[in-house]
Amino acid sequence: MANRIAVYPGSYDPLTKGHIDIIKRGLKMFDKIIVAVLKNPSKTYLFNIEERLDMLNEIFKDHKEIEVDCFEGLLVDYLKKKGATIIVRGLRAISDFDIEFQMALMNRNIDKEIETVFLVPSVCYSFLSSRLVKEIYELGGEIKSMVPSTVDKKLKERFK
Repeated sequence: MANRIAVYPGSYDPLTKGHIDIIKRGLKMFDKIIVAVLKNPSKTYLFNIEERLDMLNEIFKDHKEIEVDCFEGLLVDYLKKKGATIIVRGLRAISDFDIEFQMALMNRNIDKEIETVFLVPSVCYSFLSSRLVKEIYELGGEIKSMVPSTVDKKLKERFK
């Protein structure tokens, strides 16, 4: 049987423990997960692409079943390039489902071989988003329970 490769795309600005939870759940189903950071020049990020890749590589350095990469353009083209046919996405709330469902159908419309698997995070991460983490941190809140220590350290450096 061929390796089951899935791609977990996102901005990861920054990576949260909710993302890690989805990756761990995905590894129960797939042999390899590619954490693919989207390069989107039209969006403004707190961390540039190199910083996000560095953080992800540091966090997953001991996990050979997790590859960190970046891409731009259509996700379905990236999957073809990587030999994958599965997209992993996390769903926290009904509002996530509406957007993710549309994207999954569009990706399958572009390439009939592409499937999207939706995973639900642990309850303790169901409220968590990168946007909220940044906002809480900027307002002086504590985020250690929400992000890996590598990310916490980088946020402290960024907001000095």
